[in-house]
Amino acid sequence: MNTGKIEHILLISFCALIIIPLLYIYRFVDDNTFTSWRWVFSATILLRVFFLLLPAILCAYALSRHAFSGPSACIFLFVLSAASIIPLWQGPEAVIDASRYFVHAKSLKEYGAVYFIKEWGNSIHAWTDMPLVSFIYGLVFSWFGEARIYIQAFNTLLFALTSLLTFLIGKQLWDEDTGVHAGLLLLGIPYLITQVPLMLVDVPTMFFVTLSIYVFLNALDRGGFPWIAGSSLAIFLAVFSKYSTWLMLSVIPLITAVLIRRSPKKILVRALSVLLMSGILTALAVYFRYDLFQEQITLLTTYQWSGLSRWQEGFISTFLYQIHPFVTILALFGIYRAVRARNLRFLIAGWFVIFVVLLQIKRIRYILPLFPLFVLMASYGLGVIKDKGMTKFITLCIAASSLVIVYSAYLPFLNRTGMVNLKHAGHYLNTIDCEFVEVYALPQKSSSGSTFAVLPILDYYTEKNLIFPQKWPSRPVDSNTQKSSLRFTWEMERPYFYSQPETYNRCAVVIISSEALDNAPKETTGGASGTLIELKRFDLLSEMFKYQTVVTILGTDHLSQKGQ
Repeated sequence: MNTGKIEHILLISFCALIIIPLLYIYRFVDDNTFTSWRWVFSATILLRVFFLLLPAILCAYALSRHAFSGPSACIFLFVLSAASIIPLWQGPEAVIDASRYFVHAKSLKEYGAVYFIKEWGNSIHAWTDMPLVSFIYGLVFSWFGEARIYIQAFNTLLFALTSLLTFLIGKQLWDEDTGVHAGLLLLGIPYLITQVPLMLVDVPTMFFVTLSIYVFLNALDRGGFPWIAGSSLAIFLAVFSKYSTWLMLSVIPLITAVLIRRSPKKILVRALSVLLMSGILTALAVYFRYDLFQEQITLLTTYQWSGLSRWQEGFISTFLYQIHPFVTILALFGIYRAVRARNLRFLIAGWFVIFVVLLQIKRIRYILPLFPLFVLMASYGLGVIKDKGMTKFITLCIAASSLVIVYSAYLPFLNRTGMVNLKHAGHYLNTIDCEFVEVYALPQKSSSGSTFAVLPILDYYTEKNLIFPQKWPSRPVDSNTQKSSLRFTWEMERPYFYSQPETYNRCAVVIISSEALDNAPKETTGGASGTLIELKRFDLLSEMFKYQTVVTILGTDHLSQKGQ
């Protein structure tokens, strides 16, 4: 190895190390609402991250010495992407929205797919959600069992497949190296990595959007009924993953405009065929549930769209903290390189910037499904460096640094939030000899949300049969709740499967509150089974969040001895 190359490797390593302390110093500008560096990092954690980066960079260098191409590149990307997520399975379900998707999925598992389709938006409260991802989650529950590990494994699989699709798109637009780097750079987005194990719709939506782009590229390039039909189906699935994809999929006509110069008549016919077929499928689905879609779109335009101005996170937070800053710098290089080379194909990846800037979307979660386009921009920017070994080392350094941040800072932080109480309580309930458990919710003291919304998340963690005797409250009529990001927590209704059966023998009671209880409410401690005593309390509080979930478990002396 020549002296110049050694110097470049040392320089890249130094930059990878020094960027973390620099970001730490200015962490007050990170206004992310989930994993802000203001909350995640302390001086102690900074030292831990800094010293773990040293072996991580050495590992990145060792991997960069190996060549990955063809099938080996696919295997490498898939295995590394999946393996990187598995350690995060131990984290809690940290976003309250998971409650909705669990209820949707359990409804399908309990009553079947026909019931789910018929009652979506009726007895199954749909809020502003599209049905596809919840439907798939329900199938996972039906086929494998109602356990969190199956949802986590499924989402991990989708993330790994998204990495592969990103690689294939990059290879098709430019070359294999660009594709490999793009697939790896998805691991350079710490925020994205934390979302994969959660029971949300964002990561599956990212997969379906990326699949739509890949299959559409092939439909235009190869033609034929299988590709055109497959592209139509992929777009249809993306449309019914999340409402925001309706805007994101405007990249499809952009792809047509970029590629049409190659063979105008063929490209136009193929594109119109795909759009016609997907349009017919979408129109049919909307026609049969027009009233529901109209109601949801009204709610989106009157509540959620206006809420974007209130629920903002700065671009500095998103593109320097929640995304590794090297990825952002490389994306800027990509823009510079594309402009100089007049590379129109870059517009396909560059749609990410157009979408985010044009619509001024300043909340990272809402742009997550388009992250594959952003890393394609960054990967194209790497092309300014001609040394393939160096570009691979830079990419692996970014991925390694991001994973160190996630494992040693983000994950410990999430495991210190109040939502982890539900996880520990669910696992504890699994250890006691009790079939039916009554669950009660007390009002929040500081938050505008309803405590009742997290009851299904407790169910997600436990194998016990949960009974919710209380009537779920309706939404208070006040301006704060009306505009709150937690408004949906008041509009959820108690699902049928939590109704109180005519006869059952309760042997334990769970109380979820926003603060530690001195005395449990009287209605929770009496009954045929006798007076219940406190068995266990999980009272970790999150100073950063107003919404708290303290869990108190009551039971008999017999159960207490069993639990111990």
